[in-house]
Amino acid sequence: MKNNIYPKNYQSVLNLVDTQIAIKLIKDTFERELAKDLELIRVSAPLFVEPNTGLNDNLNGYEQPVGFVVNENGQDLEIVQSLAKWKRYALKKYDINGLYTDMNAIRRFEDTDNMHSLYVDQWDWEKRLTSEERNVKTLKRTVKKIYKSFLKTYRLLVKRYPELENNNLPKDISFVTTKQLEAKYPNLNRKERENALAKEYGAVFLMQIGANLKDGKPHDGRAADYDDWKLNGDILLWYEPLQIAFELSSMGIRVNKESLMKQLKAKGEMSKVNLPYHQLILNEQLPLSIGGGIGQSRLCMYLLKKVHIGEVQSSYWPKEDIENFKKYNVELL
Repeated sequence: MKNNIYPKNYQSVLNLVDTQIAIKLIKDTFERELAKDLELIRVSAPLFVEPNTGLNDNLNGYEQPVGFVVNENGQDLEIVQSLAKWKRYALKKYDINGLYTDMNAIRRFEDTDNMHSLYVDQWDWEKRLTSEERNVKTLKRTVKKIYKSFLKTYRLLVKRYPELENNNLPKDISFVTTKQLEAKYPNLNRKERENALAKEYGAVFLMQIGANLKDGKPHDGRAADYDDWKLNGDILLWYEPLQIAFELSSMGIRVNKESLMKQLKAKGEMSKVNLPYHQLILNEQLPLSIGGGIGQSRLCMYLLKKVHIGEVQSSYWPKEDIENFKKYNVELL
């Protein structure tokens, strides 16, 4: 479903060349600060995986990945949709405490609009936890560190380009659960609730996404086999140019064997228990961990005050969209 937002009286703050220079500044700075604040090591990640490993992320549970057949031996492969599961496996393989990587994915099911592209680029990260650290306190502490890295990137950018100053950014990020949000705005739909929440707080971590709320439906879809639905959430920022809640990151403490079984039953996906990845969790052969993804193009879009992700990312856009946005001074790359 198309949700294009056409801004009135829009003019990009930076021209095309300065935009490209600023994108590199943002990416280099945030990557460096994130690695330092979370104590992460950069590793290489796959673009595609074998379907039968269970390593590919099925996101909300219904999206179909892009696949192809290897010419050499007829092996089926899938382009990754995210690296949520692979990263946890990689912690064990590399025998390290924390990692991050550049994740590039193709999500052919996306309806392209101001915020969504068929091409996804993000920093994926993962960090080991002890059983005692699998709690809300650890989750909140980690979210605060990520927000700290974000603010440091913003401040450096504004020193270079003062015209990009954003007065809506609070010094601290707030925390609200989906149940609290439902109680606060019972008559609003999910998206309207997020918009109202983000506008109120400026920066908020919306927690506990996946389990059903009072109305019998989850706030948003989450796969059953990577985040623990009691210990996850999304970083939302209020975005003045589009008047929306801007999702910057989805993250959480990963499932252990107990939460994996509970969530697979809840979604009717018990057939997955025999996949290699799931067996590793059930047999406690993978480290406990916390992890997430942070959109690279989204981060740049937000900090550069762009109104379409296509202003900071080269991807596919329908001809109609290119022509329509051009009428509003929006040049899609």
